[in-house]
Amino acid sequence: MPKSQAEYDVIVVGSGAAGGMSAFILAVHGVRVLMLEAGRDYDPVTETPMFQLPSEAPLRGASTPEKPFGFFDATVDGGWQVPGEPYSSDQDVNFKWWRSRMLGGRTNHWGRISLRMGHYDYKPRSRDGLGFDWPMNYEDVEPWYDKTEALIGVYGSNEGLENTPDSSPGVLLPAPAPRVHELLTQKTCAENLDIPVIPAHLAILSRKQDADHWPARLFPNNPLAQKVVRQSMRERAACFFATPCGRGCSIKANFQSTTVLIPPALATGNLDIRTDAMVREVTTDARGRATGVHYIDKQCGEDRHASAKLVILAASACESARIMMNSRSTLFPHGVGNGSGKVGKYLMDTVGAWVGGQIPALENMPPHNQDGASGMHLYTPWWLYQQQARGKLDFARGYHIEMYGGRRMPGAWAFAGLGNDTGGAYGKRLKREARRYYGSYIGYAGRGEMIPNEDCYCEIDPSGAVDRWGIPTLKFQWKWSKHELNQARHMQHTFRDMIEAMGGRVTSTIHKDGADAIAAPGEIIHEVGGAIMGKDPDRSVVNQYCQSHEIPNLFVADGACFVSNADKNPTLSIMAIAWRSSDYIVDQMQKGTFS
Repeated sequence: MPKSQAEYDVIVVGSGAAGGMSAFILAVHGVRVLMLEAGRDYDPVTETPMFQLPSEAPLRGASTPEKPFGFFDATVDGGWQVPGEPYSSDQDVNFKWWRSRMLGGRTNHWGRISLRMGHYDYKPRSRDGLGFDWPMNYEDVEPWYDKTEALIGVYGSNEGLENTPDSSPGVLLPAPAPRVHELLTQKTCAENLDIPVIPAHLAILSRKQDADHWPARLFPNNPLAQKVVRQSMRERAACFFATPCGRGCSIKANFQSTTVLIPPALATGNLDIRTDAMVREVTTDARGRATGVHYIDKQCGEDRHASAKLVILAASACESARIMMNSRSTLFPHGVGNGSGKVGKYLMDTVGAWVGGQIPALENMPPHNQDGASGMHLYTPWWLYQQQARGKLDFARGYHIEMYGGRRMPGAWAFAGLGNDTGGAYGKRLKREARRYYGSYIGYAGRGEMIPNEDCYCEIDPSGAVDRWGIPTLKFQWKWSKHELNQARHMQHTFRDMIEAMGGRVTSTIHKDGADAIAAPGEIIHEVGGAIMGKDPDRSVVNQYCQSHEIPNLFVADGACFVSNADKNPTLSIMAIAWRSSDYIVDQMQKGTFS
């Protein structure tokens, strides 16, 4: 990494979707950036076990507390529980807070589902009177969606559906061909249920990027940006359908901050990175301007200070809120940027529910080409907007459907269902039954919108608890509304109808009460909010450019700024909004605003 510079224009706290994008955009525009990452260094090119089989891994690749998604998961030091970094919640809350603690953050092991928020999603209160409207429209963010998709590489299609925005021509890469279980789902939903099933949008290269043309289109009149982006695009290979993306990708076919954003940012010479740097507070001067951050050097345990003209928090929604609330002083007794008292408030997570089934039509499938990206090739966007507008449903917001199945390389988990279907068989009969049933199981997961409410928030733990670094920890409060609970119930009943329409049988429990169907808060790892955007400084924390209402040189660029949590997975929007915010910062710097 480049030799550390004595002075910086900007400190970026965090290295994932928002931190990586912010540092990249600023660096290619000549801004001197220091990135602070609480976790260790990580290089997917050298650390990814792309070609090892589950049979070669401990426990045949099964999950452990240290490896929540299996032994080969790219998570290296994170999870819902991180040693020495506790958090709490009331007994009946059970909030699950994921921390990645690695360079690149969650972008190393996310699902890479990349869906744009639509017109309704930016103005939800105007549509149904619930929650809040964003201080900008979809059209305000649309150009940055195009830029982000083109830069990171997203496959998919334009279908012209309601509140499922199309990309500009030529932006999306071709969608891979559907696999058998996806084709059966698509056919059944079209013929029996009037449910759309269309190509998914995932941040995986289905073919190499056009490195000869895109850099100039993305960064006109910026030779440095064009140079490093051109080189970065040329170094990325198209996916050759080898192993799950969650392991990381040594050929850079999928999007990770560690392969797509950080390397070209470093290549500019304008970015320094310090890993194992646990930020505890933002420092301010007598004018109330941010001057830098205090952080703990985890290698030696010393408290250090880094200075800059401007600070961007991008540590993930709850971590950024924690840093703000811990940054207390005479000027900011409740934490920096918290004059409204809204820091930590209006936390949201994605509504999640799941149903599995066994499909006789998929039994004894002859060997056939199962090639594909590790994620889904088809999905279902929310399709009942008009029914909701007419009051036909008992919940206000929608969900999309993700689908899983096929005959992938089996791990320890693969035979759980077989045990129920083989009737205790062993020997030759067990092998015969395994061949019959393997690949006939299918699963559907709903990912839905949560409406922000007063009962969902994080605060500095009133008990005075601290982590191993002496930094006060968070306590979470949570309460789903009837909209989320009814939505989760609707998900499960829809998935049951889909499986039965295929002639299959449901293999998991269908709940009548949404409280039993819904995933635990935080479990989907889509938490956003905690420093929401708004026009009114008394009711929000930052403006539409992620800029603190109170401290003009403090920005909160990650999911904390989200006003609503649409059914679209948030990462693409986090990056587009962070890019837009970074362009604003560059413009203001050129005008001397932060001098």
